[in-house]
Amino acid sequence: MSDCSCYHCGLPIPDDVDLPVKIGGETRAMCCYGCQAVARSIVDNGLEDYYRSRDALPESPREAMPAILDQIALFDHAEFQKSFVKELADNEREASLILEGITCSACIWLNEQHIGKLAGVTAVDINYATRRARIRWDASKIKLSDILAAVAAIGYRAYPYDAAKNEEISRNERRGAMWRLWVAGFGMMQVMMYAYPVYIADGDMTPDIEALMRWASLILTLPVVFYSSAPFFRNAWRDLKLFRVGMDVPVALGIGLAFLASCWATFIQGGEVYFDSVTMFVFFLLGGRYLEMTARQKALSVTEALTKLLPAFAQKLPNYPVDREATQTVVADLRVGDYVLVRPGDTVPADGRVVEGVSCANEALLTGESLPVPKQAGDSVTGGSLNAESPLVVQVEQVGEGTRLSAIIDLMERASLEKPRIVEIADRIASYFVLALLVVAVLTALGWYLVDPSRALWITVSVLVVTCPCALALATPIALTVAAGALARDGLLVTRGHAVETLARATHFVFDKTGTLTTGQMHLHDVLLLASQSRDDCLRLAAALEQASEHPLAQALRHAAPDGDPLQAVGSLSEPGQGVEAMVAGRRYRIGRPAYALALSGGVLPPSATEWLESGDTVVLLADEEGCLALFRIGDRLRPEAGKLVADLHKAGRRVVLLTGDAPAVANRIAAELGIDDVRAAMTPAGKHQCVSELQAGGAVVAMVGDGVNDAPVLAQAQVSVAMGSGAQLARTQSDFVLLSERLGHLHKGLGRAGFALVVIRQNLWWSFAYNIVALPAAIAGYVTPWMAGIGMSLSSLLVVLNSLRIQRLETD
Repeated sequence: MSDCSCYHCGLPIPDDVDLPVKIGGETRAMCCYGCQAVARSIVDNGLEDYYRSRDALPESPREAMPAILDQIALFDHAEFQKSFVKELADNEREASLILEGITCSACIWLNEQHIGKLAGVTAVDINYATRRARIRWDASKIKLSDILAAVAAIGYRAYPYDAAKNEEISRNERRGAMWRLWVAGFGMMQVMMYAYPVYIADGDMTPDIEALMRWASLILTLPVVFYSSAPFFRNAWRDLKLFRVGMDVPVALGIGLAFLASCWATFIQGGEVYFDSVTMFVFFLLGGRYLEMTARQKALSVTEALTKLLPAFAQKLPNYPVDREATQTVVADLRVGDYVLVRPGDTVPADGRVVEGVSCANEALLTGESLPVPKQAGDSVTGGSLNAESPLVVQVEQVGEGTRLSAIIDLMERASLEKPRIVEIADRIASYFVLALLVVAVLTALGWYLVDPSRALWITVSVLVVTCPCALALATPIALTVAAGALARDGLLVTRGHAVETLARATHFVFDKTGTLTTGQMHLHDVLLLASQSRDDCLRLAAALEQASEHPLAQALRHAAPDGDPLQAVGSLSEPGQGVEAMVAGRRYRIGRPAYALALSGGVLPPSATEWLESGDTVVLLADEEGCLALFRIGDRLRPEAGKLVADLHKAGRRVVLLTGDAPAVANRIAAELGIDDVRAAMTPAGKHQCVSELQAGGAVVAMVGDGVNDAPVLAQAQVSVAMGSGAQLARTQSDFVLLSERLGHLHKGLGRAGFALVVIRQNLWWSFAYNIVALPAAIAGYVTPWMAGIGMSLSSLLVVLNSLRIQRLETD
């Protein structure tokens, strides 16, 4: 091998690359970090004889992933790492990556084990649903490029998390899966057209016609096996090379042996063929995986909304307070101490404190509070909140990772990366099951080779086909897919594969208030008359004074005004955060905060108003120059179906908890109306997260129903979560369901359908195990021929599918 070529793969070494590895006592040059990682792994595991005995050069990781590995040194550049790497300590770093090539939970385990064994890597967590990996390492011991190369060496791709790259990967994954599914479906239908006449002929078909049917089936099966099934064979070969057994190994063996056996039968013009079983098997498996992938990507597609909560640009005041000329700057360039101008309707770009101006901030996305919060000089503002009324000058106090929004994001990611124990147990059971199947098949082949070599191949194929975990693999995903489709028609969109089953097992239902049990919109609850004017007259006056305002409270008053010719207000003077003063029919009126409205006459509120002021709702006073006219109590409105939903949950033996950031007075009043005993008020996002964690520690299966960015951490922490359709996209990202209809009655209907789906899943699993327990001994004993095994496998899968379709026909109240 030339000195200027890679010792591992044989490709030319670029002039600026120096990557030596000591092999057999000699220093050998490598062309890329991928080859270096593989060579080091070979040497470290005592497999240096590989280089002396090999008769062909392996594929270079540099060829397989040129976009990454040809420029891998860029990933170690400090400026390049700013967008996705956090500095946790002196040398400790944490990166957020996307993994490409993940197909099952075994892939997650393999990557976690492989990366975790690298010297210098301190922690690795991979989320199966999102394919996101969080990796921590000691920068003094290992570089990020080494980690990426190690991932590439075992057949996967790791990229720094980037929204555009993530979308490109998802798009390519969907396109490839759809083409494979289409080819498998088309091939299955065509092969069945040729197989069916042979079945019904029952031996009456002439040999030449039967041979023609077989050759046609073989030709039509080729693209299904070599194109549609390619991922199964590729993944199985990767697992076997790494001395691991994944779910694709028996699948690939079943497909391969059944296909080869059918080809042999076609060539020798004798025996049975199973091309129809092969194509059907491939179609069902690909269909299940495609449905799983699309559900995952739908959930993942709204994740990008998280990074869009903060604006990309801010209006910076570089010379404040000398002058107020604003310059547009990137939010990422803001520093603590900078001054920014936040105009009405703009989003606050960072956490800070108001130094000039009076306005109201809509913090519903961050706190769950439905009412705009007054802001004036000295008050703190949160990045991501919306300035509703007047310009504000804000001094930046926290940027980047120090902001409250960033803390919510970190809490959400931590919760989403925590693996439930049941998932780990299921992964281990699946791997043992697959290994057991392979051992049984090998023992069967050896036993029959000694007893009757002429039957060994066919019986082994029968064992692999009849025990192939097709029905077992379909038992849960098919039921969940059917349930998801039925729930979607009901207005309840499923965004996680486990959601339907977990919802059926939930013991505790935790509700947020604003936007969940309530509509999230301001509504006039009551009017307290304090003078001789009627209720309608006071409402007309209030609507006239608020006719030019877009404030939610003003809209509520206008909507409550009686029909008829509206009164006209002239000379309106709006004082931000206080209220409005204007002339109506020659008299001067004020409406707004009680203190502001009373200042017009110098009067005082009567004792009857005290209870209203302590209710927790917003109280607006209408007054003229002679005194008080009326008090308006405005608050959020309960959703029509909330009471029935809570009552039905109680009847079903489920515990209901109200978890809200609102004041205790408001929370207790709402709880009393709905009959909820367990109320937790004035809760922060971290407090909500802790509350759910405590319930789970006591054995509860928690279903969280919420809305708003502040609910995202607790939605991720709960075993199953539901977000309202009008809620923030961040909440939907981490939720397992999205209630698109926004009708709580559909959630109640979904509970019934989810419970029935759980029953169906259990029936499917029992049938799958029972079938294998009966069929396997019969196949080992030679009583099941390959064609019988193929029919048994197909009928087993068909029964699972038909049983799952019953979920669609279920009628729920």
